[in-house]
Amino acid sequence: MQRSIVRVVPPVAPRKLAKVPFVELADGRLQGVVSSGSDIERVYVSSIAAGSHGFNCSTNNNRPCGGLRGAPCKHLRLLADEAVLQYGFDRVARYLHIEGDDVIDGLRGSHEPTPAAVVFSRFLRHLSYLELPATTTPLTEMHWFR
Repeated sequence: MQRSIVRVVPPVAPRKLAKVPFVELADGRLQGVVSSGSDIERVYVSSIAAGSHGFNCSTNNNRPCGGLRGAPCKHLRLLADEAVLQYGFDRVARYLHIEGDDVIDGLRGSHEPTPAAVVFSRFLRHLSYLELPATTTPLTEMHWFR
């Protein structure tokens, strides 16, 4: 019997999943979902582009973050901090092409609107895997890993 196994890299340090439930280095960006500090039903999709350092933060239905006033908001800071816990500072800095010892302080870009739908839908897809019963049988939708 053949099995496909994908290596999962453990986080560098424990993360606060309640504040930043989803963070990834993908599509040329550090991107993720950040919980609202004031409304339990609201989340923000935040991202920082590699190289250009263009940043964006909006609700999952593309309403702009009120704290995004020409500079990174607190959601972007939380995203960057959690990315460092997940991947380590060196990997995040290398991916984003950041110089210095702080992700947000190393940004040279400005606000660059990006759609939230793709990141939010990936987050929801990751959540759906948590609802599956534990099994060693392959998932049909991942048959291409074979």
